[in-house]
Amino acid sequence: SPAIAVAQTLNDAGVEVTAYDPEGMDLARPMMPNVEMASSPYAAIEGADAIVLATEWDAFRALDLDRVKGLVRSPVMVDLRNIYSPEALRAAGFTYHSVGRE
Repeated sequence: SPAIAVAQTLNDAGVEVTAYDPEGMDLARPMMPNVEMASSPYAAIEGADAIVLATEWDAFRALDLDRVKGLVRSPVMVDLRNIYSPEALRAAGFTYHSVGRE
């Protein structure tokens, strides 16, 4: 999965990474011993400096953005799958970056 490469690259650069994937964590865990695996998307977000969405599971499409904003240290989202509308995230108070679009 590209998400594994993203998490590993961030971790190799010294970033503390907490990850959640509803389907792939058991397979990914042995490949990424320095990445903390969370029990839910909200647990992964709690206390984060930024959020990187690297997979498009429905669990991420239906996030309660008000709850997310309350959990994250700074409301920054990097959406590598273009799940969210830039306008909606910015209106919700996030600094939002997506791939290949404004």
